[in-house]
Amino acid sequence: MISRRSVVGTGLAAAAAARLGPLGVRSASAQTPASLQMFIPAAPGGGWDQTGRAIELAMRGDGIVKELKFEYAPGAGGAVGLPRFLAAKKGQGDALLVAGMVMVGALVANKSPVSMRDITPIARLTGEYEVIVVNEASPLKSMQDLVAMFKADPGKVSWAGGSAGGTDHILAGMIAKAVGVDAKRVSYVAYAGGGPAQAALLGNQVTCGISGLGEFSEQIKAGKLRALAVSSGEPQEGIPTLKAQGVDVELANWRGVFGAPGIGAQKQAVLIALVEKMVQGPTWQAELKKRDWAGIFLAGAEYAKFVDAEIERITGILKDLGLAT
Repeated sequence: MISRRSVVGTGLAAAAAARLGPLGVRSASAQTPASLQMFIPAAPGGGWDQTGRAIELAMRGDGIVKELKFEYAPGAGGAVGLPRFLAAKKGQGDALLVAGMVMVGALVANKSPVSMRDITPIARLTGEYEVIVVNEASPLKSMQDLVAMFKADPGKVSWAGGSAGGTDHILAGMIAKAVGVDAKRVSYVAYAGGGPAQAALLGNQVTCGISGLGEFSEQIKAGKLRALAVSSGEPQEGIPTLKAQGVDVELANWRGVFGAPGIGAQKQAVLIALVEKMVQGPTWQAELKKRDWAGIFLAGAEYAKFVDAEIERITGILKDLGLAT
């Protein structure tokens, strides 16, 4: 599993290797864009938007790129946004799509005709554990309380999270399987991103919620949401793990950036070089620490191999959990 300590060295080594670009040569002959188009296939406020805004802060703060323009296309974990990105940005070397594990599952679950193999891999950036939370007024004080309620009547427990088939949905299904409940009985309420899911939790409209730790961190610290468990191997920010509470599940989410289709090797190498410079800079490193993200930089061809493997792995999980055919 991903941990901050274990990935720092790996991330830096991968960054050094990425200097050669996806074809094993230094390719910087294409012109470096003066500005970037940041395409977020989700609603503002969620994990992909947070990643995009952290990129903006680091790129501008460290003087790498002066201007970043944001565009949002929320819906179905990226199954709505990805086709738009493919159609509108083809060949544009200044466009970056923020996506990750959520999109892999959502495309499978939604039987999308397009794939993450259709976009240009730039770099994997972060890993983040998931947290299970309830409203501060909830009578549920621990994961054991939630599991007992869930096992007694699965239909009465509503789980808020991101899009169907995404990381949050996968984790809910894995928890069900681990405690002996048919995953098909999970009453999952899908939202267009972490922001809307958080609003439902704060409004006490659902039993519990799942999202990246960084997305719920502010509300947890403010006492408005109660964290029951985290999906890591070790406690995070004082939150006990699922395993420590009798639920044998561990899961980490990942996020990264992709370029438009048809940009070619030179433009791909330029974008990789920009992102590599960013991840080595002080502002990005500070953002990782602030948001409790693990830096897991992996670029170009190796990133493409990773995405291929993730598509196969997550498709298998979704089939096992009854979330895909």
